[in-house]
Amino acid sequence: MAWNAKHKFARISARKARLIADMVRGRDVQDALNILKFTPNRAAPMISQVLTSAIANANEAEAKVDSLVVEEIRVDEGPTMKRFRPKDRGRAHSIFKRTSHIFVAVAED
Repeated sequence: MAWNAKHKFARISARKARLIADMVRGRDVQDALNILKFTPNRAAPMISQVLTSAIANANEAEAKVDSLVVEEIRVDEGPTMKRFRPKDRGRAHSIFKRTSHIFVAVAED
């Protein structure tokens, strides 16, 4: 049985968050939390919160928290907010503020 948690519309690009998600995929839950705790990237606390939520969901269902493993972690692209920055001679350059959806599933080993 797998328990999951999501963070939708996270204000980070999916490409940046996937780099951190690849580090913890398939690992023991406690190892994954330790890796995320000492990773200086901005995506690490976001993924850590989602992982903690998935662990809490498993705990509510009376699963053995000590034997949980990160079964699936996925970072999908969310909607992009389009903004414009004024440039020289009356021009405007587009700025894309990207979002992502972070999905974490944990399962018993």
